[in-house]
Amino acid sequence: MWPKCLCCAWTHTLKLQNAQPVNKWVKLLRRIQEVFSQLSFRTASPRDDVLDHAATARNITTSTQLQGWTPLLVLTGVATTLGSSIPVGYNIGVMNTPAHIIREFCNETVAARYGINMGPSQLNILWSIIVSVFLVGGVTGSLSGGWVADRFGRKGAVVINNILGIFGAILFVSSRHAGSVEMLLLARLVVGLSSGLVTSTIPMYLTEIAPLSIRGAMGVLCPLGLTVGVLVAQILGLQSMLGQQETWHYLLGLFALLTLLSVVALPFLPESPKYLYIVRGQEERGIKELSRLRGVALEQLEEELEGLRAAHKAEQELAANGVSWNMGTVARAPSLRLPLMLVCALQAGQQCSGINAVFYYSVTIFESAGLSNQGSQYASIGAGGVNLLITIIAIPLVNRFGRRPLALASCWSAAVCLVILCISITYINAVSWMPYFCIFAVLSYVFCYGFGLGPIPYFIGSELFLVGPRPVAMSFGSMANWGGNFIVGMTFPSVQSMIGQYSFLLFAASTVLLALFLKYYLPESKGRDPCDIAEMLKYGLRSQINVIPSASKLSRHRNSSVCAPDTASMSSRHRRISDIKNPDSLVLEIPSPLSPAEVFANSSVLGSPAAIIQHNNSYTNLPAIPELPGKNTTLSSNISEPIINDTTSPMSIHPVLSMPRIMPSIPENLAGASSRLEEVLSVTQKSDEADEQGNKRDNL
Repeated sequence: MWPKCLCCAWTHTLKLQNAQPVNKWVKLLRRIQEVFSQLSFRTASPRDDVLDHAATARNITTSTQLQGWTPLLVLTGVATTLGSSIPVGYNIGVMNTPAHIIREFCNETVAARYGINMGPSQLNILWSIIVSVFLVGGVTGSLSGGWVADRFGRKGAVVINNILGIFGAILFVSSRHAGSVEMLLLARLVVGLSSGLVTSTIPMYLTEIAPLSIRGAMGVLCPLGLTVGVLVAQILGLQSMLGQQETWHYLLGLFALLTLLSVVALPFLPESPKYLYIVRGQEERGIKELSRLRGVALEQLEEELEGLRAAHKAEQELAANGVSWNMGTVARAPSLRLPLMLVCALQAGQQCSGINAVFYYSVTIFESAGLSNQGSQYASIGAGGVNLLITIIAIPLVNRFGRRPLALASCWSAAVCLVILCISITYINAVSWMPYFCIFAVLSYVFCYGFGLGPIPYFIGSELFLVGPRPVAMSFGSMANWGGNFIVGMTFPSVQSMIGQYSFLLFAASTVLLALFLKYYLPESKGRDPCDIAEMLKYGLRSQINVIPSASKLSRHRNSSVCAPDTASMSSRHRRISDIKNPDSLVLEIPSPLSPAEVFANSSVLGSPAAIIQHNNSYTNLPAIPELPGKNTTLSSNISEPIINDTTSPMSIHPVLSMPRIMPSIPENLAGASSRLEEVLSVTQKSDEADEQGNKRDNL
């Protein structure tokens, strides 16, 4: 509590002055003491610091446990993975195994309908169009993903891509019965649109609804679904399964069963609270959805709610200044240039690392390695199984080791595996065991790709960008992914026919270049606020990712209108006292005020109660009580030098800068106290005037 002996010390210091000013100051100080008694002040000691930090750690642990996996969060992850992510991977890998059967269907259909007998080159062109139109749809869907996510919401984007997927499956099944190649082309285009929407919106949706503690794990669910879909398509495409002349059209549309299953859960899925609160301005709905997701009462979500308020305020200020996030503004913004380059480089580099070359042409690669057709199919399925296994393992890995170490390790190891694969195919006939070593090299490459290059590019954009430009940035990244997929799919057969196995050296070189770029410019985003990442990367290629911004810079940046902090990592020091349920229980850690001994020791400097108040208020950032006119006119010049410039004095270091992070922001919390001080001063002044008038009447 405020020391009661301080009033006595000041009274003793002013004993040479007349009694009336002394009594006036005593009244004033005691009324000020009543104001400050509403807040619990105590002197900080080392032991108290240890206990307080331990209590804070326990509170953080409890908060993390409360904001982990909840039933609604699990339901959302499962529904989006089954109905959206798995169909994307399924459509990527389903055309591989039954390719020769579908090519025969196209040749017979064109001959029967148009009377054209296509040669091998013409059939290859038609087949290339069927394969590539899926990628064109993916690019188009990616470009529109940001607009769809903002216009219809994150949950609305899930509904739209599910509708497109079901429509594409109907076209697939009907194409054989109708004998229409055009219907097959349209179906591939529609599922491509759906897939592009999925890769640009689903990772963003999952990471926005996830708490900070499991944000990385939720981000991995989308690439996990893609991996499962590729593997399921490879297994069902076997000739012993659905890869037959009579059933291939059912094989292409079978993914719709998973989409229909997930549609049952759609009414129960939540909308992103950040989208509702920040983008749409629907505060009550956003708070309600946040409470549903976390499974706790609103009183336990003060930090996230404060983050939503700050982000919403920042977006409102940007909108008032005429700033709207679209593809043009995001691409031209200098502060967003490096994050955008990182997202696009990771997405395009994922495809240019050779992974789709392995899956698109895996059977051909294994056949060239000396395996039979059936053995090549099983080897391709084995590669898909390895990819699935390591993607499952990547869920805890990204939360434990971070994004940057896994991405770099994946790039370097994948490049080495590609070089080994090239060498093993070159000398495949040198020894009898070399074909098996070639298969081992392929599986090793898939393993190294799966724990970094596979999952991280899909969700890294949601950690490098704030809520405003995030949908557009995710669209750019998804477009780069599908564009790289298109380039590899169109050029790899020609490059392989020209240089053979040495084409894998091109993929290795591309992966090495990506690793070098990430080494110098990719920061670690694990457990960090996107606001901090934005502050670090705003200088473009001159940014230094290994230099952590100072706490003062981060505080100023978080409080600026440009940067709206993410809700998951808002610190309690940003809360206002009006948001605290029990202000009387608030504890502030401050050094002790001036003791009477220090008052007497500095009596030449602190010659009035106002000077002492001004000195002690430097610890709390309160405005000092002004000196009365005519009293100590030289106070301001005398008080500054001994206190501020005296570096040897323990009072010279500003205690506010050294306070623990658990302490709330004092100027905000004491805003109400400052206004009450003004009321006390006005009341005191009126009381003094009444006393003076009474003394005059007595004298008369």
